[in-house]
Amino acid sequence: MASSEGFLTEGQREMLKIASQHAENLSSSPKSPSSLLSEHHVKAPAGGKTAGIAVRHVRRSHSGKFVRVKKDGAGGKGTWGKLLDTDVVSHLDRNDPNYDSGEEPYQLVGSTVTDPLDEFKKAVVSTIEEYFSNGDVELAASDLRELGSSEYYPYFIKRLVSMAMDRHDKEKEMASVLLSALYADVISPAQIRDGFFMLLESADDLAVDILDAVDILALFLARAVVDDILPPAFLARAVKALPESSKGVQVIQTAEKSYLSAPHHAELVERRWGGSTHITVEEVKKKIADLLREYVDSGDTFEACRCIRELGVSFFHHEVVKRALVLAMEIRSAEPLMLKLLKEAAEEGLISSSQMVKGFSRLAESLDDLALDIPSAKALFQSFVPKAISEGWLDTSFTKPAGEDGEIQVEDEKVRKYKKEAVTIIHEYFLSDDIPELIRNLEDLGAPEYNPIFLKKLITLAMDRKNREKEMASVLLSALHIEIFSTEDIVNGFVMLLESAEDTALDILDASNELALFLARAVIDDVLAPLNLEEIGTRLPPKCSGSETVRMARSLIAARHAGERLLRCWGGGTGWAVEDAKDKIMKLLEEYESGGVVSEACQCIRDLGMPFFNHEVVKKALIMAMEKKNDRMLDLLHECFSEGLITTNQMTKGFTRIRDGLDDLALDIPNAKEKFGFYVEHAQSKGWLLPSFDSSATDV
Repeated sequence: MASSEGFLTEGQREMLKIASQHAENLSSSPKSPSSLLSEHHVKAPAGGKTAGIAVRHVRRSHSGKFVRVKKDGAGGKGTWGKLLDTDVVSHLDRNDPNYDSGEEPYQLVGSTVTDPLDEFKKAVVSTIEEYFSNGDVELAASDLRELGSSEYYPYFIKRLVSMAMDRHDKEKEMASVLLSALYADVISPAQIRDGFFMLLESADDLAVDILDAVDILALFLARAVVDDILPPAFLARAVKALPESSKGVQVIQTAEKSYLSAPHHAELVERRWGGSTHITVEEVKKKIADLLREYVDSGDTFEACRCIRELGVSFFHHEVVKRALVLAMEIRSAEPLMLKLLKEAAEEGLISSSQMVKGFSRLAESLDDLALDIPSAKALFQSFVPKAISEGWLDTSFTKPAGEDGEIQVEDEKVRKYKKEAVTIIHEYFLSDDIPELIRNLEDLGAPEYNPIFLKKLITLAMDRKNREKEMASVLLSALHIEIFSTEDIVNGFVMLLESAEDTALDILDASNELALFLARAVIDDVLAPLNLEEIGTRLPPKCSGSETVRMARSLIAARHAGERLLRCWGGGTGWAVEDAKDKIMKLLEEYESGGVVSEACQCIRDLGMPFFNHEVVKKALIMAMEKKNDRMLDLLHECFSEGLITTNQMTKGFTRIRDGLDDLALDIPNAKEKFGFYVEHAQSKGWLLPSFDSSATDV
């Protein structure tokens, strides 16, 4: 070797020789253990160049040459490379006969899943913004229709009001006007209620961003009631459905106390935001009356249609229809002109079919009152309807109860009188819980053919009251079925109820569910047989609200433990036993007398849930005041009366019961008559008692 190259020691040469021999023997075996070389290294002397290679990194190639192997077994020249070589970039040749398109690299592309509700919420914001800019009610209504998704309309109401709340009075007024315009024609009454309930639920959140959110939302609520797009009953039902501590309850309380209870509240509410950006309802009515009078004088149908169009209140055209028909009745010579105007307006599309039907319906409902001023009103109305339908400007869907001769039947005086008497009897029953007395009163009326009408009135009145009255109505129904009502009467009464279910729902928030409970309860109480439900269902249109209620009743009956659940659906029984109720009243009065708070005592009376028995509270409070010689009880009665917790009737009844038992009471309380005289004077000065209350027994 050249002297310039490094030298190996004899030991190193020997080791290399042995290693080479092993490599030759094992190179052809893929399973040869490399550990034979792993512990031996060939090192160059210090300061010299490397003459050898680390043996563990040596591998003999098939050419017989030694090559350096890459770390982790990745191959150099003539080697296989790593078992999984991820560093190598693969290139596919599409011209290769073995090319497979499935080997092409692919990329996952993300796709955003959109929520229809989110899309709707975004879309209505621009619709509302545009409406606030141009004030075009018709355009806003058209845009809302084009959006579709009518099931989301409650969210539109929520967004409209919440956006207006954070703006000037002009936008607040515009929002109220738009809601009135959309009511019934675009947005259903149920959706209006749902939208306002959503607003009440979110009142706490709105109050975070809007300082006086409670007062503003209360005014929107009051305005909706004044504009007849929300029934007053909505407020009471919403309070029950909201947490007591929520801002929503404060909103309702503010609406009731600050706005709806104020004198001339309608005018106050309508003018609160500086007067309408459009004309008010009363102004619209006046304009309609004026233009119709001018039309009678001029006979210019084209000009009359132009004036109606310029009013810009297409949602209120039913008023045009009603007033035109009334004018035709009042001025007989004007009848041809009025009918011509309505026909022209319908053919031009100026007055929609729904508005035409609504106008006729409103007039039909007020015929009894109208007949006092126009004796022939009913006969004239009977002649208008078939003519309008035959000429094609009144839809055949207009509901007209017809007799055998096809003429519209107007409720006669006997039916009206019966309904009035029935309402009085039912109210007395709710106060007294006296079933035998009610049955006697019904028999005295002597009109068994009107039993279905009584049933309809009974359940309708109960539905608008508390669970106590609902339970009383079901119990009474069982008693009437045993005593004087036939199964046919019951079936006919429920059919009448279900036929008017949609109208009932306008005033009673949960009418459909409550009617289903009454139906199911009647089956459980053996008032109706399950087959009667089938009969009732066949007498109703297949897709109406009443048919859905019947299906719901069947589901309730088919549920597990249905009997027990339905018997207790309104708390079970008509309340506590009388003695139990008296005991509770006595305990709450004793607690109040011993230092209780007035508000807590009032709440306890309210929690009893027995307003028909509040005369007992009055009686026991007065007796306790006499016995204890403490007039604190008068403060409690005053508070109860002020809150409307104890009515004038109940207060008078309580005083009457004391007066009637005054002689017996004087045996235990010597100055009972003197004290009672003082209490009567106090009560009369505060307006607690009916003017008819006879205080003669108090003279001593």
